[in-house]
Amino acid sequence: MYSREESQRMKREFWVAFAEKYPRKWILYDTKIKDFSFKFYVDNKKAQVLIDIEHRSDEKRNAYFEKIEALKNILEEEFIKDLVFEKNYTLESGKTISRIWVEKLGVGFSNRNNWDAIFDFFNENMHALEMFYLEYDEFIKDVQ
Repeated sequence: MYSREESQRMKREFWVAFAEKYPRKWILYDTKIKDFSFKFYVDNKKAQVLIDIEHRSDEKRNAYFEKIEALKNILEEEFIKDLVFEKNYTLESGKTISRIWVEKLGVGFSNRNNWDAIFDFFNENMHALEMFYLEYDEFIKDVQ
């Protein structure tokens, strides 16, 4: 097992290596929708590419989620398969958000041999989600 400092150092090295392999600007938080973001996540068991909808208003959060859910067939047929849709996802903090994600199991940042597979997974899936979003953002944003 790694100490906390070693683990933090390795995570920093992981993200620097990812940025060097795929040097581009991702949309991430720049969606022009409050509390609607794209995220990368990795731990020692899995890697995930996520859409988190964290709006304080459950009504708005659900409306954004339902907009994407309405496009689910297009999203899965044309952009990315094996997505998990969870309207009411509870974070460790207890906060309820809506989350849509795809994951790769059996990989972790502490094993450098996994890094290229994780980087490729991140790039391929985040790119697909971004292309979907850029094509349908006006529809998704149109929430009263």
